[in-house]
Amino acid sequence: MLIDGGYNTLIVEHKDRLTRFGFNYLNNWFESIGKRIEVVNETVNDKDDLMRDLVSIIKSFCARLYGLRRSKRKTEKIIMELKSNVD
Repeated sequence: MLIDGGYNTLIVEHKDRLTRFGFNYLNNWFESIGKRIEVVNETVNDKDDLMRDLVSIIKSFCARLYGLRRSKRKTEKIIMELKSNVD
């Protein structure tokens, strides 16, 4: 989509289908290269949009944090199993 320049308008159903946050930055960049983003279902309330963005960011960070914890526990379990097999 970013490499192929064979379009003038990118159509998305909701802003969050294109990007979870930072839509306005992406929209400004598209406009600077002569393209535009058309959102079919615009949100009427900007507060709701900001809250959704904040929740998405928090959800993303939590998923990373819990993923790191899970991988650390898996690594520790593998090390313990390897040590017990050596003994």
